Amino acid sequence: MNAPTHNPIPAQGPRPAHGFTLIELILVLAIISVLAAIAVPRYAGALARYRADAAARRVIANLEYARQHARASSSGVTVLMNTATDRMSLVNVPDPDAPGSTSTITNLKSAPYRADLVTADFGGNNLVIFNGYGDPDSGGTAVLTVGSETRTIVLDANTGKAVIQ
Repeated sequence: MNAPTHNPIPAQGPRPAHGFTLIELILVLAIISVLAAIAVPRYAGALARYRADAAARRVIANLEYARQHARASSSGVTVLMNTATDRMSLVNVPDPDAPGSTSTITNLKSAPYRADLVTADFGGNNLVIFNGYGDPDSGGTAVLTVGSETRTIVLDANTGKAVIQ
């Protein structure tokens, strides 16, 4: 008997590609790197704006809370802004987040604000006192910064209303 003349194993053609080439991977990584380089500074700027706005709104809310508490209790309320510790204290005003507390303290340096209380000037000092009618003893300003973002809060001496400038 003669051996078969053809090879029983069929010849294999080109194999289908299963994956990416090194060039394709490098191109994708380069594109992602360029997009990240564009997006990261924009995100950081947006985050700083958000934090500065949130901190300024919190200062205004605290001033309004102190004003309303003074009116409701018909007694004076002192608001102290400490630029060394970046804290705002409402003396003898219960903290709604901490039952039983005798003061409301907001740390502007902590999350979510991460703000610096640069200056606080209310009639030459860093505190304002609301009388029993909710009127401040003086007007003034407080300046906050987060990165390159700055917000100035102005307290009107006549109305006791605070706004962001």
